[in-house]
Amino acid sequence: MPKVVYVGNGNEKHVVDATIGENVMSAAVRSGVPGIVGECGGQMSCATCHVWVNDEFRERVGGPGEMEADLLDLGVSDYTEASRLGCQISITDELDELVVEPRPEAWH
Repeated sequence: MPKVVYVGNGNEKHVVDATIGENVMSAAVRSGVPGIVGECGGQMSCATCHVWVNDEFRERVGGPGEMEADLLDLGVSDYTEASRLGCQISITDELDELVVEPRPEAWH
C-alpha cells in the first residue's frame, strides 16, 4: 500500500496509507491531515487541497493541466512550479512515499 507523507508547519509529518487510484486530497481528508479541506469534494473548483509537491517527486507527479493551473493561479497566493491540487494527483505505486506540503495559508 503506497504511503503519502504530508509535511506541515514546523516539519510536522503525517504519513498516510493510500490506495492505488485514490487521490492526495481524499487520503488526507480521510485521515484527518491538517491543512487539506477538500471543500468542493475534488471537483477542482475551490483550491482548498493546494499542495506543494516535493522536488524529488515533481517529475513523476507531472504538472497541472490547463484548468488546474488556472484555478491555482486565481485561487492561491503562493502558486509555484511545485503547486498542484491534491484532488488531481492520483496515487500509483510509483508515488509511494510521495511528499507534499499542504498550503492552507495560501488560499485567497
